[in-house]
Amino acid sequence: MSKRFARALLPTALAAAFSPLAWSTNGMNMEGYGPIASAMGGAAFAYDNGTAAMMNNPATLGLMDAGSRLDIFFGFLGPDVEAEAGGQVAESDGTAYAMPAAGWVRKHNGLTYGIGVYGQGGMGTEFDATSFLGNPSPFVTSNLENRTELSVGRVILPLAFDVHERLVIGGSLDFVWSGLDLKMAMSGAQFTDLVSTQNFGTAGDDGSGLVSTFNGFVGSGAITRVDYAYFDFSNGNDFTGQARAYGVAGKLGAVFRVNDRLSVGATYHSETRLNDMKTSGADLLFGVEMMGSAQAIPVSGDLKVRDFQWPEIYGIGAAWQASDSWFFTGDIKRIEWADTMDSFDMSFTADASQADPRAAAFAGRGMEVSLFQRWDDQVVYQLGGAYRWSPKLTLRAGVNLSDNPVPDTYLNALFPAIVRNHVTAGFGYVFNPVQSIDFSVQHAPEVSETSAAGVTSRHGQTSFQFIYSHRF
Repeated sequence: MSKRFARALLPTALAAAFSPLAWSTNGMNMEGYGPIASAMGGAAFAYDNGTAAMMNNPATLGLMDAGSRLDIFFGFLGPDVEAEAGGQVAESDGTAYAMPAAGWVRKHNGLTYGIGVYGQGGMGTEFDATSFLGNPSPFVTSNLENRTELSVGRVILPLAFDVHERLVIGGSLDFVWSGLDLKMAMSGAQFTDLVSTQNFGTAGDDGSGLVSTFNGFVGSGAITRVDYAYFDFSNGNDFTGQARAYGVAGKLGAVFRVNDRLSVGATYHSETRLNDMKTSGADLLFGVEMMGSAQAIPVSGDLKVRDFQWPEIYGIGAAWQASDSWFFTGDIKRIEWADTMDSFDMSFTADASQADPRAAAFAGRGMEVSLFQRWDDQVVYQLGGAYRWSPKLTLRAGVNLSDNPVPDTYLNALFPAIVRNHVTAGFGYVFNPVQSIDFSVQHAPEVSETSAAGVTSRHGQTSFQFIYSHRF
């Protein structure tokens, strides 16, 4: 690795590693990685699509010519999200997210290797404190900001090997990180459901009795009404979530050139092995009527999100160079959300010393909360084509088709990962044998779903991706 390469890659890699990556497309997975693939519906399993292949099918890295390639990537996502209930509409202020990335690979004697930093996906919404979501109780005006920003990214070490002139196998070792900011208000009825009827989730003691203590206050008449509960951990940092986790994952792939015009590929992405996301700066706010007046009791403590993982993904694809000008490609992949998004699980342990004396009874006590998700597995169809307009300019277009994996019953306005389909387009331009650029734009038409609680979520989005490529 040359010093010139290191100087070029380092700033972008650092930006990618600490940038907010909050969006949702195929569930929480991006609809495509890299503008070459994204412009063609995300299809990427059976042809050379640059260093983004390490996020798609690492075996296709072996299709590049001998030498080195550096890709500097920038992406932008513009989600349009709103929630509506009882005639009140709340619009998310989370409307713009930047997504830098970078990758470098080298091919020598049939062996291709490199390094890259890419965002995997996530979710993000931000509702103003004055919205109906921030005032879940009809008895008090709480003005609570509601916000989520979940990000997952990877530092990737890929390796591909030319078994013979037609077959390439590859894989990658991925170092994965995740981060989460959460400001979530729930009504008294919703919190009561967690500790009693448990239709939408559960809340119970972790052995030290926070829920039992709370129920004791209710049973004794000290608390006469529960207005809301509010989970709050957010560092306000544009680059990292307050709760963080780290771990590993891996990918395997193969691509086979049937002949000079047709190739087929397959890939498998393992489920991640992340530790629990943790933060020591969380707050749990109880809005209650106590001693004849409405009160907000802040309880400080440690919080962890238990066993949040990115799911297995596997798929197959084909690519056909129909003529010197026309190229077509298509993939089918399956995302195993059901294994990892059955519930959203948190553990909260109150600090041994509480600043507010009203919270003293909760000191050192804990609870475990599970919010049911019950996501379905998702099958995604990625189809696209390209037309070589001239030796320098290539035009691309495609579609990305899938179902919404989130069941209406458990849909949460803060996690509206309900987008279904995308239409995509883009172009590539070659300046010379060394330098080129690629650009894509993806649009997801608005979809609307209504939860069992009667909250309607609407979500549409437009995004673009850009890469500058340098070969040497």
